[in-house]
Amino acid sequence: MATYETFASVYDAIMDDSLYDKWTDFSLRHFPKGKKKLLELACGTGTQSVRFAQAGYEVTGLDLSQDMLDLAKKRAQSAKQSVTFIQGNMLDLSQVGQFDLVTCYSDSICYMADEVEVGDVFAQVSACLADDGVFIFDVHSTYQMEQVFPGYTYHENREDFAFVWDTYADEAPYSVVHELTFFVQDEDGRFTRFDEIHEERTYEILTYDILLEQAGFTDVKVYADFEDKSPNESSARWFFVAKK
Repeated sequence: MATYETFASVYDAIMDDSLYDKWTDFSLRHFPKGKKKLLELACGTGTQSVRFAQAGYEVTGLDLSQDMLDLAKKRAQSAKQSVTFIQGNMLDLSQVGQFDLVTCYSDSICYMADEVEVGDVFAQVSACLADDGVFIFDVHSTYQMEQVFPGYTYHENREDFAFVWDTYADEAPYSVVHELTFFVQDEDGRFTRFDEIHEERTYEILTYDILLEQAGFTDVKVYADFEDKSPNESSARWFFVAKK
């Protein structure tokens, strides 16, 4: 197994599978009936794409990392699901075609550098959505960024890898830096260290609403924490369901 595949498999190992069930259930409740052509942005190793395909959708998964997509293709083949995977950047969706539905989960929008880029993503999604199409995405709440993440630390030790995750507040409002260190065992029994820096930023709900309106979305509803309820001051994750 290639080193990167080992590394990506660690991501899958530490990811809570129940979250994919929750993303799937939330989506199916809010997808309009009769809409089947779906684009999943930031699809990673393809777990969510496969869930959507199993639910009967015609799925295209897009991700920046070709290595992740190679793993996603293997996952879809193992699950005997037909999914199209495309290497690309969500800041340019001009070549992906038209879709009825677009999703972007696991707070991937929070990885955009600033609100200009967030607005650019929304405009790209709007351009590739058919009329009456629906865009669903989730982001960290401002509460999560200000009260939960700063000072957060998580350590995990298993036989074949160790994982250290520390989070600090960043300079911009509602932004954090995640420092991730992995020690992954290779076939010879030796451990290789991987270090990653993840920078995330979120905004007030009103900012997202304005950017969505500017991108051409006319009906936007906001929910919290995988449930069909309005956000409150301690909600951790916001879900936007935007209709073009």
